[in-house]
Amino acid sequence: MDGGSAWFAGVRARRVVECVDLAAQSERVASGGFWAVVGDFEGPVRAWRFAEVTRDPGPGDQIAHPADAQPASGTWRGPASSSWSTSLDRPTYLRAVEAVREEVRAGRVYQANICRVLTAPLAASRGADGTRGAEPDAAALGRVLAAGNPAPYAGGVHIPAATGLPPVWVVTASPELYLRLDGDMVTSAPIKGTGITATDLQGKDRAENVMITDLVRNDLQRVCAPGTVEVTSLLRVEQHPGLVHLVSTVQGRLSPEIARAPDRWARILDATFPPGSVSGAPKSSALRVIAALETAPRGPYCGVVGWIDADAGRAELAVGIRTFWWRADAAAGSRTTQGGTLSFGTGAGITWGSDPAAEWAETELKADRLIALASMSG
Repeated sequence: MDGGSAWFAGVRARRVVECVDLAAQSERVASGGFWAVVGDFEGPVRAWRFAEVTRDPGPGDQIAHPADAQPASGTWRGPASSSWSTSLDRPTYLRAVEAVREEVRAGRVYQANICRVLTAPLAASRGADGTRGAEPDAAALGRVLAAGNPAPYAGGVHIPAATGLPPVWVVTASPELYLRLDGDMVTSAPIKGTGITATDLQGKDRAENVMITDLVRNDLQRVCAPGTVEVTSLLRVEQHPGLVHLVSTVQGRLSPEIARAPDRWARILDATFPPGSVSGAPKSSALRVIAALETAPRGPYCGVVGWIDADAGRAELAVGIRTFWWRADAAAGSRTTQGGTLSFGTGAGITWGSDPAAEWAETELKADRLIALASMSG
């Protein structure tokens, strides 16, 4: 039986042994071990502990090539490129942008991230023993993405339903750091502002980034010692495959009370989740707007994907963007999978200065390369 696997830059884990709700049972995570973390935007955030962990040597635990992070796997067989559908079509998305602009005009929100979920049917694959009904090969998709769209926070977690634990199938090529913890130092690097080249970035992008950076700073102040939270980098232009992003970095030192608390992860999540860059400002008002306008749950998209090494006192959690997830059809049962759905989310931050057509185009830009890669076979 497949005991599950997880992989990130410099680390591979196998043989899952338990699963906990990170918000409700964070004391269990604090007791030790290596945990892979996946959280839905709507919750919950879960952590799976693994018995076997292999780390690659080298500065910062970085590896020579990101494709090497994935465990050995077969060939990826993706859905047909024509089979993808969207939860919000273009006219509906344009209307949603205008609705957010009205919320901004009325003073109820400054910015809200509006997303759509792309889905395609993905049937059962052939297992290692030649039988039908195996879950799709997540590691194989991971290798495709690592080769065609390398990302600083790439990784994946696959816990098959047959393990008897809560299943998960997520492969990410995320460029965005949600939280890094090293001892008591916590860092976040929100992304706001996307273009094909740096010349595409406009004043609206910079204003949006500053707004969300301030929100993240306020979130971290809820768990950090007074006077320790600072913006160490503002409006940095980062190059990624096929596009550029504006990125800022905020860091602070956890308060002694939270740093020592067995439930520190519950407290950190309560202060910062879901990530501000994919919700909006004020966060509570943006979440209300999102719930009213989006027609499909985001799932792991805009949630969190990453790892916690409780023994080393380190963690690296990415915002679940540029992320695929697969779920079995409800009728397929828990052990034999006859079919399922592959999903991918894309979105844009909407402000008063947003042009609806341009925001739709941004969602297309963010999706095109990854959807093309996932639709490949062979």
